[in-house]
Amino acid sequence: MKLAGKRAADANMREPALPHAPWRGVYYGWLLVITLSVTEITSWGALYYAFTVFINPMRETLGWSSASISGAFSLALLLSGVIGLPLGRWLDYHGPRLVMTAGSVAAVALLVAWSRVDNLTAFYLIWAGLGVTMGAVLYEPAFFVIATWFRRKRGQALTLLTFFAGFASVIFVPLSGWLVQIQGWRDALVSLAVIVGILTIPPHALMLRRRPEDMGLVIDGEPPQRAAIHDSERSEPSLTLRAAMRNSLFWLLTGAFFCANVTVTAVFVYLVPYLTAIGYNPGAAATIVGLVGVAALPGRAILTRIGDWLPRSLVASGIFFSQMTGILLLLLAPGVIGIAGFVILFGVGFGSVTPARAALVAEYYGPAHFGHINGTVAFVLYLARALAPLGAGLVYEATGGYTALFWGMVGIMALSVALMMLSRVVTQGSRRQ
Repeated sequence: MKLAGKRAADANMREPALPHAPWRGVYYGWLLVITLSVTEITSWGALYYAFTVFINPMRETLGWSSASISGAFSLALLLSGVIGLPLGRWLDYHGPRLVMTAGSVAAVALLVAWSRVDNLTAFYLIWAGLGVTMGAVLYEPAFFVIATWFRRKRGQALTLLTFFAGFASVIFVPLSGWLVQIQGWRDALVSLAVIVGILTIPPHALMLRRRPEDMGLVIDGEPPQRAAIHDSERSEPSLTLRAAMRNSLFWLLTGAFFCANVTVTAVFVYLVPYLTAIGYNPGAAATIVGLVGVAALPGRAILTRIGDWLPRSLVASGIFFSQMTGILLLLLAPGVIGIAGFVILFGVGFGSVTPARAALVAEYYGPAHFGHINGTVAFVLYLARALAPLGAGLVYEATGGYTALFWGMVGIMALSVALMMLSRVVTQGSRRQ
């Protein structure tokens, strides 16, 4: 009896109960994935994708140029990257709960402020605040959660999170267009603020936690014995930011995603104006943008998981090539066939770029300093997103049309393919050594 009691006690020590899981046997990390899926749909949809819908109404009402309006968006994206540097260190030491909750509260207030703007300086100040807010609530802190709570199942978690978050453009671009039509752009922004407040503030405040160990859990939700076996089978790298930046791989990887982000941002910001310029009505143009988001869903579901079986750098190269081909079709065959090809090829690639980057950073550098390294990469990528709308607006103003702009995007995406393939060569060479 004493021996049996001792064994039972030992078993209890080896397999601690899941104290904070609402259902026994459900790993809390998966609840975080569900929570973040809802909040990322809402935050990306209202703060990022909806912007393209408001360009023309604001230009018509306020008399501002496209370059002036998109310049504020560029400023926001730049500040999103800048805030990513200190934010990454904060996440490594304190976790995402306070940052994401405060960001959600700020998003509501700033959307309401945007709805009342009639001065260009005030508009830029509001979007400066929204830029900091985006850094606090979009993918970077969410990816920190995935990198911290998952290892073997990281690909699955990223697939689920980004798959559901992919509905952001599908939902919010048409929704914003509909709200603008029935309410006007000012009241439409107030409606978006209400949606953001309801769907992001409570989940961030109530659900987010820093790491599994704080809740008495083991990463991936595995029993301790199995986790120990996997730890011995596969130890992840643990590089600091300084060590990562000494290697050419870091710069090739960052450069490839920089070029890709320039292209994707410019195309999305100016897709509705481009489509209306070649004869599509605004409603149809907004629907096409939404369909790109629909095509992104299978891309995220399939290509992110393929990265668990094939080299992720090879998969990323294929993603970039797919997007480049889609833009070519849009330029060369702007009818139904070309639009369909663009939606499928650009959308599939678009859906996979961000999770591919997060997975590559985690795979190459490990979770210990993921927040700091990923925050630095994110800064460069937000710089790309910041430069893209302003640069694209200047190209449009200089050429008087969108054709030169979209051809330039083809060339930049081709450079992404080349840099990613070169990073694969460097990776293979380092593994042979």
